[in-house]
Amino acid sequence: MTRKYLLQGVAVAGSLALTAIAVPTSFAATDSAVLSHGSGHAADPQDDALAFDSAAYTTISVTVDGQPMNVRWYKEICYVAKPVAAAAQQPGGPGGGGTTIPNTACGYQSINVFVPESAFSNQQAPVYFALNNSGWMASYVKASVTDGTSYDSSTSNVGAALKAGYVFADVANRSRGLVGADGSSPGKAPAAVVDAKAAVRYLRLNDATMPGSAERIVINGTSGGGALVSILGASGNSSEYNPYLEAVGAAGIDGKGRSSLRDDVFAVNAYCPITDLGNADRAYEWLYNVLDTRDGAGQNPSPEDAAAIAAQFPAYEKSLGLRNPDGSRLTAANMIDTIEQEVIRSAETYMKADATHTIPPLGGSFEIQSGGPGGPPTTKSYVNDWIDVDNGTDKVLSVDMKRYLAFVVAQATLKTTPAFDAVGVNGDITSRTETNLFGPSNQKYMNYTEYSWDHNDVAGDGSGLDDTGLTWDQYTGKRSTTVDDQVHLINPMDFVGTGADTAENWYVRTGTRDRDTSFTVSINLDRALEADKQVKDVDYQLAWNQPHAGNYDVPEAMAWIAKVVRKAGDPLAARHHG
Repeated sequence: MTRKYLLQGVAVAGSLALTAIAVPTSFAATDSAVLSHGSGHAADPQDDALAFDSAAYTTISVTVDGQPMNVRWYKEICYVAKPVAAAAQQPGGPGGGGTTIPNTACGYQSINVFVPESAFSNQQAPVYFALNNSGWMASYVKASVTDGTSYDSSTSNVGAALKAGYVFADVANRSRGLVGADGSSPGKAPAAVVDAKAAVRYLRLNDATMPGSAERIVINGTSGGGALVSILGASGNSSEYNPYLEAVGAAGIDGKGRSSLRDDVFAVNAYCPITDLGNADRAYEWLYNVLDTRDGAGQNPSPEDAAAIAAQFPAYEKSLGLRNPDGSRLTAANMIDTIEQEVIRSAETYMKADATHTIPPLGGSFEIQSGGPGGPPTTKSYVNDWIDVDNGTDKVLSVDMKRYLAFVVAQATLKTTPAFDAVGVNGDITSRTETNLFGPSNQKYMNYTEYSWDHNDVAGDGSGLDDTGLTWDQYTGKRSTTVDDQVHLINPMDFVGTGADTAENWYVRTGTRDRDTSFTVSINLDRALEADKQVKDVDYQLAWNQPHAGNYDVPEAMAWIAKVVRKAGDPLAARHHG
């Protein structure tokens, strides 16, 4: 059903329809009589079944920076009371084939908890909460800490977290691509967010008996995982998720959907978040058409579609009402200048960080190394024709933005048009865009943006004007449709600055060579966070010369985490007096 949120976007149908008009997120703040700040909530048989067993661990040994360390591994804890069974055969195996999963009962709703010996009896240690999704795909339970492995804390976020004495948690969750035991698609939005919240609630339920502090949960993710940690961090304690949480048996949710536990988090560590999906096509086509980047690269196979989608971006950007640090309004008219300033800040930060950090002169070459998993790295040279710097003074003299964007797309072919909601458009049935994240669980996919809905021409797919006889506005105007719920419930921009308990601390990075989503997406997220009075620390940058990747700056990120943890003080005081 059509609804006005803080930020207007485009949408899709739900795997679990809300039974009534969504409750405002401010309910989380007003329902303080029910909402617990710790584990001392009313006894519940379902919660009793989720009790943590402190003796159920295996001791494994690892080496961090050459020093041996014992780690207690609490293996594959099911964090919900009513998990959704998965099929044994799942897509996405090596070479694009399938893969067999051993834990069909709860493998996509489990958590692996690793406790370094320094935290065995430490209830103040932060919990490093890793969401390992890629491309918004479902994430089967992972073990990032393995017996006998050696870690370098300067390059491994896993090793760095263990060395710092943090509890490390690998969190599985349902999302797109998941095949249920009944053949359905139970990972439709907002399943990934619901599961992540359920895992947080499990930690809160058992905070008094588990090592580490649920008041110091630091969530980490890259790409689709970066988007997932962004919405998890933005939407803390929003009652809009309660019906979904109740359906999977999350801790602290009773049969009437009332909450007695919190699911807000302490800090967010997000890399290249593929977020604001309802508007991502607009942002992408605008960025790569406003300076004719698609045409210049010979990567504009659908120019009419690209132009039409790009034309929607200025109005969307204006609707956000965001401001730059200097107080000026952020609009499409000054967005290229804004991106340029962020690129300059990135380059100068890089040069100032180390005397050995230099940038090639104009006419020189960037040597870019790349390589897929299991393959040898390859190095290619790209002429620097876009940024002029003085390495002696660590200053940028000029940036040619048209040539900069051409440099970005020279290394990785641009996405399709549309970039994120392409399936069903112009006969496309093979794209791997996020279209299958949306729709009911018994439907393969559903278009979730107005443009793609109205231009779907694949007969019989159940999506679009051609099959429903309804335009996007007509379809979303029906009370029985929940397409806007799905997009809304995975979009952090709809929760930052509202009544939700948004995380107080944010560390966000997107590489200057990242072509996987528009630079405007992370810039908008940063500006929204900066305007939210409950957010205390925002560390945002375009990471110099980095592609679509994450955890490439482990020492810097871990130093930031240590800083905000230290500044926050004793988490036990927060638990008892929050």
